[in-house]
Amino acid sequence: MLRFTKMQSLGNDFVLIDGVRQPFQLEFAQIRRLAHRKTGIGFDQLLVAEPGRNGTDFSMRVFNTDGSEAEQCGNGARCFAKFLLDQGLTERNKLVVQVVDRVIGLEIEERQVIVDMGDPIFEPSAIPFNAVVTSPTYELDVGGEMIEIVAVSFGNPHAVLMVKDVQTAEVDQVGPLIENHPRFPNRTNVGFVEPCTRSKIRLRVWERGVGETLACGTGACAATVACRRLGLVDDEIEVELPGGIAKAMWTGAGSVFLSGPADTVYEGRFDPNRL
Repeated sequence: MLRFTKMQSLGNDFVLIDGVRQPFQLEFAQIRRLAHRKTGIGFDQLLVAEPGRNGTDFSMRVFNTDGSEAEQCGNGARCFAKFLLDQGLTERNKLVVQVVDRVIGLEIEERQVIVDMGDPIFEPSAIPFNAVVTSPTYELDVGGEMIEIVAVSFGNPHAVLMVKDVQTAEVDQVGPLIENHPRFPNRTNVGFVEPCTRSKIRLRVWERGVGETLACGTGACAATVACRRLGLVDDEIEVELPGGIAKAMWTGAGSVFLSGPADTVYEGRFDPNRL
């Protein structure tokens, strides 16, 4: 039997597994079955804690509902920090965590967790995004319509577009088209942003390999960076998502900081051989 913890942050829900003290060997097909909300546990992402690499405290592996492995997860990172503390895997409230080839910092303050997401990546080849030169915005042909986007990465790729009204944005229609656009060779997350004031934006996110979610941490960071680069917001803002409000800070250079809640829903166990 494999023990797990169900957690959520702003309605973005996760299953977390301790891969430090118990073996983790699920196949992608098993993860897809586990993610099913009718016949499995159900989650937006599966997060696995493993021993740290390259001098970090821990490593975090991230799997989407379609079984694909992702490079990053901002809201999940906040839950990950609380999970490590609650499970007795650490007694420290400040941690350095490896996620694929990127390092993030986590700080726990009661129910709030602050994540140092590191520097945003704009170089097209590193996102990855097919473009000849780096530009603040790009024109993308989406179903015969030219859409202006900001392309950025936090270890995972994001396309961010501005909309007049996020509630009426065609997330379900446009999201999959941009996610699978040929100019994003590894697919991409898609953020639909409505700038409200200098200190607040509204955001909906179509997540790669998942679909629309109630919240997305890296999506909130990508939207913050996009709006800040376009001169639409100040350094510190509120990001209103369908699941609640996160706070983000970026001065225009260096790391992006993201803060918000992390809550445990329940604990359980399952038999991998029955998936």
